[in-house]
Amino acid sequence: MALMPTVQTIAALLERFAPSRLAEEWDNVGLLVGDPASEVRRLMTCLTITPASLAEALDRQADLIVTHHPLPFRPLARLTTETTEGRLLLELIAGRVAVYSPHTAFDSAASGINQRLAAGLALDDITPLVAHQDAHQDAHQDIAPDDIESEEENPALGSGRWGHVDPGVTLADMADRVKSFLTIDRVRVVGADSQPVTRVATACGSGGTLLDAARRVGCDCLVTGETNFHTCLEAQAAGVALVLPGHFASERFAVEALARRLADDLAGVDVWASQHEHDPLRTL
Repeated sequence: MALMPTVQTIAALLERFAPSRLAEEWDNVGLLVGDPASEVRRLMTCLTITPASLAEALDRQADLIVTHHPLPFRPLARLTTETTEGRLLLELIAGRVAVYSPHTAFDSAASGINQRLAAGLALDDITPLVAHQDAHQDAHQDIAPDDIESEEENPALGSGRWGHVDPGVTLADMADRVKSFLTIDRVRVVGADSQPVTRVATACGSGGTLLDAARRVGCDCLVTGETNFHTCLEAQAAGVALVLPGHFASERFAVEALARRLADDLAGVDVWASQHEHDPLRTL
């Protein structure tokens, strides 16, 4: 019988793909739960570990969950069933399921979520909004999937992305691109449908904090999962259009792509993206 990869082997693969030094200081990335020496026969990716996605992992006997959002996220003073986080962690430990989270390292990697989002929206000359200090040094350590540009073509690392679009694109056009790429029916926008769009920034998840960075490089549109009301007002006052597909939609597509990538790299391991997690927000 062929030897199966260990949790540590897969963690090292993910570290090369999304180096933990790219993560934000407040984040909690890497191997968060489990025995590094354990073998992995089944691996599930998900955006977030929830009761539904955890039940799926346990039902399908996953040995490792690669979750975008960390669990735990912040230090815990106690681990009990009195909190949702505590219940999930205790179930993971009882089921001997390891947990790895790349989170903001995956957001900022050369082949990460924001790069994929910018490429999926057909932006040209894609560049990080906030370059990482080790961008050129680290770039060739990342793994470039075949569906995006190679590292030599786009070696920069950092938070968010921005690029140009062809003349004549409007906010309504960009909203349609977002819906098409993310396969969703609706987005929320700030700005007029006919507003011209020439430079577009992408920031997956809750990316409103990158509005100022987008303005500094002359972007007139920011595509981010979600942001707060006051950031919407600030963008409106500054003449920057916003396209808000929702936190879930802005990142879930990359979890599916990561599962496909890991399935290619890990021969013999059963890899899938969670089928039971869903956006907790819906429109009536």
